[in-house]
Amino acid sequence: MIVRDIIIIGGGAAGFFAAINIAERYPELKVAILERGKVGLQKVKISGGGRCNVTHAEFVPSELVLNYPRGEKELLGPFHQFMTGDTIEWFEKRGVELKIEDDGRMFPITDSSQTIIDCFLNEAQKHKVEIIYNESVKNISLISVKEIENFDCNFKVEGQSGNFICKKLVVATGSNPKIWKLLEELGHRIAHPVPSLFTFNIKDERIIDIPGVVAQNVDVKVVGTDLFSEGPLLITHVGMSAPAILKLSAFGANELANRHYKFQIEINFIKQSFEDCLENLKALKHHLARKIVFKSAQFDLPKRLWHKLVLASNIDLEIRWADLNRQQMENLSNQLTQAVFQVDGKSTFKEEFVTAGGVHLKEVNFKTFESKLHKNLFFAGEVINVDAVTGGFNFQNAWTGAYLVSKAI
Repeated sequence: MIVRDIIIIGGGAAGFFAAINIAERYPELKVAILERGKVGLQKVKISGGGRCNVTHAEFVPSELVLNYPRGEKELLGPFHQFMTGDTIEWFEKRGVELKIEDDGRMFPITDSSQTIIDCFLNEAQKHKVEIIYNESVKNISLISVKEIENFDCNFKVEGQSGNFICKKLVVATGSNPKIWKLLEELGHRIAHPVPSLFTFNIKDERIIDIPGVVAQNVDVKVVGTDLFSEGPLLITHVGMSAPAILKLSAFGANELANRHYKFQIEINFIKQSFEDCLENLKALKHHLARKIVFKSAQFDLPKRLWHKLVLASNIDLEIRWADLNRQQMENLSNQLTQAVFQVDGKSTFKEEFVTAGGVHLKEVNFKTFESKLHKNLFFAGEVINVDAVTGGFNFQNAWTGAYLVSKAI
């Protein structure tokens, strides 16, 4: 029987952040991390293409929460306690300087996730956090006896190498179905996990042969739903990606799963109404009368995308603006402002493995991230039903939750 004051299950971002902050606040406590892998912090390692997208430069809690499809309401209070500015300060105090990129994402100035990993490992060692690798958890049970003199224990964790008992337990295992099952056995409800943050698979003549083309600011909606997104859109070898699509996939995670990832999207490439676009096309017909439509891209659209949309409007390669008939102009306005594409499946976005699902939010006290069902059981990170769009927001949730756990303990 291995006795510790605090056991943390999961040696990822949230687990390490909780352990370090607990051990720093309470040096008299024995804190141990149980990590199932032979090394920890693997998601930190691959995040941001190996650079680690630590957080996002959004400093207003009410704005920051808008990036969380699940957890928006619940995280508002926690973000008033610990958010972006606190994260930056925490790392800077430990010698890790962060930088802001044009899109708001924040990385270590070294552009290496190893900087963050080294910081965590050094801090853990400095504050005598015990890290036990290759320790897969088989069971979690509640106990309420004095197993050892002067030690009131509340939890027993059955691991690979033996049994651990502790006063307080922190679960920071991310999207781990095995741990969710153990938490269900303790009475917690688990929101059914589904993928979040994915790209759309689309086969369509209008986007074939033009991978790499970016429409800078589009509106996208899922036909037959209230799901809507906006922002840049990237055409890929298999379909569409970039923020406009990724946000839609995150906020629509459950709805799109229910549709088995087969649905239609409507795209407004120029953020104008059909009628306004038609009026603008009439003006262009007059002003560019002698020019060839195919060769004169408008509305700041990439030329290759313009070419595809013109051809899809039944406008021949050599037609001049002056020769466009009303039907062709209506066709073009339709392609520009309300083009419908059939989505047939999804693909994982780069290295992002984000799942919607986890411990039901109504069963977590968001002042402390403690279970409402079991005293001294805490959660941090994606083990609860909180997830975010891409850009450093999932890590910020991990830092915030883990910090408030340490404060509560």
